[in-house]
Amino acid sequence: MTDEFDDAAMDWLEAELEDTLDEDFEIEFSEPMLSMEIRKIYRAQHPDMLDRKVYFRNLLRLQAELIKLHDWVQHTGAKVLLIMEGRDAAGKGGVIKRITQRLNPRVARVVALPAPNRREQSQWYFQRYVPHLPSGGEIVLFDRSWYNRAGVERVMGFASPDQVEQFFQDVPEFERMLVRSGIILLKYWFSITDQEQQLRFLMRIHDPMKQWKLSPMDLESRIRWEQYTKAKEEMLARTNIPEAPWYVVEGNDKKRERLNCMEHLLTKIPYEEVPIEKVTLPDRRHNPDYERKVLPDELYVPKIY
Repeated sequence: MTDEFDDAAMDWLEAELEDTLDEDFEIEFSEPMLSMEIRKIYRAQHPDMLDRKVYFRNLLRLQAELIKLHDWVQHTGAKVLLIMEGRDAAGKGGVIKRITQRLNPRVARVVALPAPNRREQSQWYFQRYVPHLPSGGEIVLFDRSWYNRAGVERVMGFASPDQVEQFFQDVPEFERMLVRSGIILLKYWFSITDQEQQLRFLMRIHDPMKQWKLSPMDLESRIRWEQYTKAKEEMLARTNIPEAPWYVVEGNDKKRERLNCMEHLLTKIPYEEVPIEKVTLPDRRHNPDYERKVLPDELYVPKIY
């Protein structure tokens, strides 16, 4: 029985692998949009990138485990909060996408707040984040968070030195309150080198599919690399508390970055496999008097393909 189950699982894995490779093919097809020079530079800087098949096999395995975590969170009413921080182009979005890719969006949701409006600027700093915290049975991923104050707001001058210092005084106690309330809080910093960020920005500049990702603020962050580094170092030093420590994920290789983060978060949450009720498909009820109406042709999308 076990051998039959293992064979069936392997067949499923192979089928899923082939299906998921389509995404990688899309990425490959988009590469010609880049100049040959940029592609050569990037590949030369990444000679030891993780093998694609190794990556996809492990990605599918980890996503299957994340579904078990997802089911456990729903079953137990647990509250999970993931803080995802890092420099521009550090790969946060790619990690978030792979974590949530196969999960129910009603259970696992992403919060990416825009810049605060004038009303929000007048509020208690943490106030606009509080409504987005997880309720029972939810996993929430913050694509940037209240740590904006220690990073971009500080470096770009959007927050005064007094406001930054007040943030550092407040955030440890705020996070201790969250943990005491029962929230499982994990904080990740995605780290890339100066050279890697430069290469990724160049790729965005030369790739029409990714130019939308490059904002004036991103370009300004390149100029202020050292200021961001100093701000990051102080942030990690002053907000790395036992109740909510920081975890640094090396991100120069995006595939390793995704897998390492997913492996780590699964070890930090005490989930268990929960019993799933077997689903049986009911028979359809047939009404002999029912006739399906023919819809007019103009309602249909043209069959171009």
